[in-house]
Amino acid sequence: MMLHGDLELGARIKPLAESHYAEWVNVGRDLDTWPGAREAAHRAILRNGADRSRKLYTPAVLADERDRESLREMAHHGMRIRITTTPLSRGTTFIDRRTMILTGPEGPLSAARGPRTYTVSAAPALVDGAYALFEAAWESAIDLAAFLDSQRPRIDDQTSRVLRILGSGVTDETAARELGMSLRTYRRRVAELLVSLNAGSRFQAGVRVGELGLNRG
Repeated sequence: MMLHGDLELGARIKPLAESHYAEWVNVGRDLDTWPGAREAAHRAILRNGADRSRKLYTPAVLADERDRESLREMAHHGMRIRITTTPLSRGTTFIDRRTMILTGPEGPLSAARGPRTYTVSAAPALVDGAYALFEAAWESAIDLAAFLDSQRPRIDDQTSRVLRILGSGVTDETAARELGMSLRTYRRRVAELLVSLNAGSRFQAGVRVGELGLNRG
């Protein structure tokens, strides 16, 4: 079945989303696999239990801090979320391994053709085949917490002190004196910190600290 536009999809998917399903699986590059997907995920936690849902995303889903927080909240409630480096061409939803919803391709060309289309299938051969591909990608993917942790630099005590004073705005000479190290050592520590944060400047290092949730104080 082909659905044209978000309204048609909403009318079709709402009864499914509100039912007591056994399993709900989302595959995509962002939290909005379909309109209302993120809100439905929160409702599902309350209604069906988080352990009934699995979500597989590419690292692109972590680009926005609000999305990262939403994912952390879902995981906190027990929803199973993994990150895959395998390219995902389009959003896919599986409901109870019986129904599959494919999101139409995105981009300028598809937008020019009109409303986005969605393909709904309950054909066992198609659903089973696509679900097997999902399972393979899921097995090789990394748990959300582990993926985020792998992106987090290892900050020792001395580097934490450098990070703290770096954000205070004092001169290098003052910072080195307060930390009890030579100016040369302090600047070397700052340079090492920029490398560990993958930052090209001290300002960018501050941005990375915020992105990664590192504690300055």
